[in-house]
Amino acid sequence: MNGLFSYKYYDTPEGHDIYKKTFVASKYAALSGLTLASWDVLMFSHPKGFAQTVGRYGFFMGPMVGMAAAFTVTTNVAQNIRGKNDKINYFLGGVAAGSIFGTWLRSVTVAVPACLLLGFAAIVKKSAVDEGWVFFPDTTMAPKSIKSVRHDWTLVKDIEELKTWTTGTKQ
Repeated sequence: MNGLFSYKYYDTPEGHDIYKKTFVASKYAALSGLTLASWDVLMFSHPKGFAQTVGRYGFFMGPMVGMAAAFTVTTNVAQNIRGKNDKINYFLGGVAAGSIFGTWLRSVTVAVPACLLLGFAAIVKKSAVDEGWVFFPDTTMAPKSIKSVRHDWTLVKDIEELKTWTTGTKQ
């Protein structure tokens, strides 16, 4: 089971390990849903009792996990059926996720734009993966960063000839 928790979505090619990819995508969707549901419970809905609180968490987490699973399964099944690894597969996955979003809100008026928006967002993600774009680069601490004790906070450097003071020790 350890291999499942260390697995990354792009460790294997598209169309392979669909269960693992679905687990990874659903894991991040569940964490996002947990955050959103906690925010809702604490700030807006204020449910009374355990059952209502669990219901609010389910209201947010269920559709978000469903959207992630629908995207992953649709994208990978489209890859296997079509035999092509292109942006259309990702667009179809975004449409599947958008349709679940519209169903969650019970609105066709929301579903159609959500399908298109998530489909095009998926195309951007596919382009980023194929072309090596980095949205959030890894930052490493430089030896002389703003948090470094060796950072010089002065506006101008000292002029050695103007230093007329001594250290105070007798020699």
